[in-house]
Amino acid sequence: MTKPDLPYYLTSFLGKYLPGEKNASSHTIQSYSFTFKLLLSFFESVKLIVPERLSMSDLARDTIVEFLDWLETERGCGITTRNQRLVAIHSFVRFVQKQSPENLYEFQQILNIPDKKCAKTVVPFLTGDEMKILLSMPDPSNRNGLRDLVLLALLYDSAARVQEIIDLKVKDLRLDKPTVVTLHGKGQKTRQVPITEKTKCLLQPYLQRHSRNIGISVGEEYVFVNQKNQQLSRWGISYIISKYVDMAKLHDGFDVKFPVTAHVFRHSKSVHLLQSGVNLIYIRDLLGHCDCSTTQIYAKADTETRRKALEAAYADILPTEELPDWSDDKNLMDFLISFGR
Repeated sequence: MTKPDLPYYLTSFLGKYLPGEKNASSHTIQSYSFTFKLLLSFFESVKLIVPERLSMSDLARDTIVEFLDWLETERGCGITTRNQRLVAIHSFVRFVQKQSPENLYEFQQILNIPDKKCAKTVVPFLTGDEMKILLSMPDPSNRNGLRDLVLLALLYDSAARVQEIIDLKVKDLRLDKPTVVTLHGKGQKTRQVPITEKTKCLLQPYLQRHSRNIGISVGEEYVFVNQKNQQLSRWGISYIISKYVDMAKLHDGFDVKFPVTAHVFRHSKSVHLLQSGVNLIYIRDLLGHCDCSTTQIYAKADTETRRKALEAAYADILPTEELPDWSDDKNLMDFLISFGR
C-alpha cells in the first residue's frame, strides 16, 4: 500500500511555501487552493480515491490530463481556466519534486503538459467620446455621486486593476506636485502612477468629505468605501459601473455592445495613450507589466492608428483621379452582349 503523503505536501505547499518562501499574494493562494479543491473532488468522484488516501504516485501525467479534460467537459470551464489550473499544478510539482525524487520521472512528464491553445480575444475598449459620456453620468452634488465620479475617473486615469483600486488607501495618494498614486499590484509589486490635474481636483474635495473611521489613522483608511464605511468589494465596483453604463446607453454616441467592466477602463486608457503617440515602454510601466510582450495587445487592438499609418504610407501610390465608367464603352458593351446571343 502506498503512503498517503500527498495531503502532507499539499498542506506544506499552500500553508508554508506560497505565503512564506514565495511571498505569494492572498489572491494567488486562494486561486491555487481552489485548483486543488477541484483536483481532490476529481479524485474522489472519478477515481474513487478519498483525499486522505492520496499519494504522490497518484499524480500521473495521464491523470492530470484527464482532470483538465474533466474541467472542460463536466464543469464547463473554458480553455483559459483550464490553463490557469495547469499553472497551479505545475507550481506544486516543481515544489514537491525535490522532496519526492522517487516520482521525478512522472513529475517531469506532468511539467511537459502544454497549455491548450485557444483563440485570442480582441481587447475591448471605449473610444474617447464614449468614455467622456460615461464619466459625465455620476452626479457629484451628492455624496455617492461624488464617490462614483472619483472612482470612475481614477480607474481610467491611473489604468489601475480593480483590486488595486479596492486596496487603495489615503496614504497612497500624493496630491502635491508631482501628483501620483501608489498602486500595490500583482506579485506584491508597487508602482507610482502620475494622475492628471483634473483627477487631482476631483480627489481633493472628495477626501475632505471622506467619512472617518474612529480608531484608524487617516492614512490607513480606504479611499473608496460603501455606505457602512467598509472597503468596497469587486461586486460593489461592478455594480457602480453597470449602473452608469445603463445610463450612458440612453445617450447618442454610446453604442457599446460588450460588457463594460473595471478592466475595460484599463484597456481604454492604454489604447488612448497609444493613439496619442506615447511610447509602448511608458505604457508598460504605467500598467505594471513585466515586459512589452503583454502590452503589445493594445497595439493590435488599436485599428484606428494602424489605418492612419497605412493611409499615410500609400497616400502617393494609389490613384486619386476619378476612374472611367466602363459602361460608357460601346464596343465593350456590344462585345459582352454578344455572349448572350
